[in-house]
Amino acid sequence: MTEFDPTDPETTDPETTDPDTTDAEATEGDPPPLVGHRLTLVPTPIGNLDDITLRALATLEGADVVAAEDTRRTRTLLDRHGVATPLVRLDAHRIPTHGRGVLAGHRHVAYATDAGTPGISDPGADLLRMALGLGVHVEALPGPTAFVPALVLSGLPVHRFAFEGFLPRKGRERRERLTEIAGRVFTTALYEAPSRVAATLEELAEVAGPERPAAVARELTKRFEEVRRGTLAELAAAFAAQPPRGEVVLVVGPARSDAGGAASASPDDATAEVLARDLVAGGVWGRDLRRALEAAGVARDAAYALAVRFGRRSDPVQ
Repeated sequence: MTEFDPTDPETTDPETTDPDTTDAEATEGDPPPLVGHRLTLVPTPIGNLDDITLRALATLEGADVVAAEDTRRTRTLLDRHGVATPLVRLDAHRIPTHGRGVLAGHRHVAYATDAGTPGISDPGADLLRMALGLGVHVEALPGPTAFVPALVLSGLPVHRFAFEGFLPRKGRERRERLTEIAGRVFTTALYEAPSRVAATLEELAEVAGPERPAAVARELTKRFEEVRRGTLAELAAAFAAQPPRGEVVLVVGPARSDAGGAASASPDDATAEVLARDLVAGGVWGRDLRRALEAAGVARDAAYALAVRFGRRSDPVQ
């Protein structure tokens, strides 16, 4: 799992030298397609440096340049496996200004993010879209990613699941996403920063119910790998008392369903009202409020009544 969080500012890496690309963005107009150029997205280990495929190593060694989100981390990997390919930095801040120059200046670019598969909750997706727009041939190698082992190790049903990446930090969109997770009848995996794990678990317990089964996986494939399983309430209390360290994946089990596949165990009236108040406080009202309540398991008529009751912009939660 990459450490990049699109909701957090990145620290600056001092290794930013790339003389071939500093003036690449000075040209005006659309450049011609880069026919014959190639970009390969190379998954790298999420912890254990030996978790890399032979094909990935061959690609890193055979490329003209390795572009990396963090050259320090990728250099450690390359040195471990004896790869001497030139290395340049392309993080989220440099892709818009230097990405085109790197792609144009090298026939074959191998791209690695901090860890895991480029394009999954990291700036690899931005470079991919840029390359496609320039006519660069793009390929993605199979390899490590954090949410798959976290799902498997959770012990929760995984015949069907959703992946959320990082949730919005706050506001209406966050509340809507949390409520959507609460209403799902299949398992959900998401990434979270260690400092926010307890708070996110508490919010999930509020909207999904304290007894919803869940798991927290951290430091996967590393020396201190840990997977804790329990209810949302139990996990929230545990990590509030002792905040986790390292990279974290949260896995939330499905809402209970009846034979027809619909979420059951609807919140009682008091719980539904508290949920409605929380949603309104987060900027959700009207039709969106009704839909969010229904997704959380509130009966349609009760959700409609609450939406009507709390359906105006004026603050109903005072």
